Amino acid sequence: MTRNVLFPIAAFVVGGLVLSGCDSVNQAFGLDRNVPDEFAVVSRAPLSMPPDFSLQPPRPGAPRPQEGTASQRGMEVVMGESAGVIDPGVSAGENAFLAQAGAASADPNIRQIVDQESTELLVADQGFVDNLIFWRDEQPAGTIVDPEAEARRIQANQALGRPITEGDVPVIERKDPAPLEGLFDF
Repeated sequence: MTRNVLFPIAAFVVGGLVLSGCDSVNQAFGLDRNVPDEFAVVSRAPLSMPPDFSLQPPRPGAPRPQEGTASQRGMEVVMGESAGVIDPGVSAGENAFLAQAGAASADPNIRQIVDQESTELLVADQGFVDNLIFWRDEQPAGTIVDPEAEARRIQANQALGRPITEGDVPVIERKDPAPLEGLFDF
């Protein structure tokens, strides 16, 4: 009797497992989620009637009233919506606080002032940074020749009839090349 009961249950479970692998069966039973394509979704502004029905159509070429001048739009982009203006949409307490803090009388050139101060600090710290990066003493480019002494030496050698290469002649000493130096010189 137990065998007669277990066989249909086992067959039902195995059949359910086999059928759950099929996409069409999952879709038919609602087990497969059908999500929308996020790239195909387009947001559209809701349609609404303007509150004032006596609006006149815009004149071609006339400036748009909701847009300010180019400098005002630039100020709004850089400084935010209400740059230097106390917002009428805030509470009376916030307006009083902003007025006492001097928000309406803020210096419009504050960014240039801060940039100038930062540049001055950067130039002052440049010596420290150079000491960290270039920690070795700078080597002189070569032997410095005293032109007056060299001219006297050459004139003395010519007066005595000796070659000008005689005496204390400055010599260019080439350093030994590194093992891979000049390898990629084409």
